[in-house]
Amino acid sequence: MTDFKITFTPRVFHFKQPAGTSRGVYQTRKSWLVYVQAEGRLGRGECAPLPDLSCDAIDGYEDYLAGMCRDVERLGHIDYDRYADYPSMLFGLETALLSWRRGSDILFDTPFGRGEEGIAINGLVWMGTYEEMCSRIEEKIAAGFKCVKLKIGAIDFEKELDMIRSIRSRFTARQIELRVDANGGFGTDDALDKLNLLASFGLHSIEQPIRQGQWKVMAELCRKSPLPIALDEELIGVNRREEKMRLLDTVRPSYIVLKPSLHGGMRGVEEWVSLARERGIGSWITSALESNIGLNAVAHLDAHIYGPDIRMPQGLGTGLLFTDNIEMPVRIIGNKIYYRR
Repeated sequence: MTDFKITFTPRVFHFKQPAGTSRGVYQTRKSWLVYVQAEGRLGRGECAPLPDLSCDAIDGYEDYLAGMCRDVERLGHIDYDRYADYPSMLFGLETALLSWRRGSDILFDTPFGRGEEGIAINGLVWMGTYEEMCSRIEEKIAAGFKCVKLKIGAIDFEKELDMIRSIRSRFTARQIELRVDANGGFGTDDALDKLNLLASFGLHSIEQPIRQGQWKVMAELCRKSPLPIALDEELIGVNRREEKMRLLDTVRPSYIVLKPSLHGGMRGVEEWVSLARERGIGSWITSALESNIGLNAVAHLDAHIYGPDIRMPQGLGTGLLFTDNIEMPVRIIGNKIYYRR
């Protein structure tokens, strides 16, 4: 058995501009960078829980991570049954172990990893004032993005409709694909009315219209909504195969949106995608405000899971968010992300 030495160090990243969601505004982002050393090689990964969102954003996170690292050193592998409820830790350690085994940050052998193909991504517009969001929309369209995702639910809903109406007055749904993400910000009493209004603008989908944990209400919305619904936060904390199946069979969403740091690490995301495919449910993968180390891993996993012909834009644009990011050969060129040294 390989004699691993695993260490980690905390790191705080600073946003270029505040990242606003319906849950609050992020100014900084704390991660733990994990290093696996053995046989003269080094692998690295990133554990990046989101406060008030991740199921493993716990008091004593660092102590628990230390214990998990010692277990991996002792066993030589990750005990997934024991650590299924700690997705950000799983993802960081999975990344570091893969990086070590391959002797590279290229985690899978794919056209993306060889630098031959890029992955189409959406342009993400964070919550802000009406004026800020309008300006950011224009920036994304000018940069060449064919899919724009708007975070909604923080300002007046009528103003958000005005923004979408303005885009649609100039670009058809074939020209610019629009996605919206409510982050659970709609109330159950008026969610369907809002979905009906949004659907009139030919949107691709809406993520998590109501707060998670209301499976029966969400199932009814998915059944009645003219706008396809994607689950995101709903999947957090659902880490066992049987529970995943029960959620998908109960709610029957059109899509699920997967973040390795939130939804079970690499193995957990692969299981979610497989279960969704069996049920005719679509999916895409996004990063979760990781640094470039995490973003690189998410992008390589994305290319590995979906293959070289990824048609649906993915959510991999977070590498541009920080003033003090870690240098990695992930590059956003136009509306695609590439791995290029």
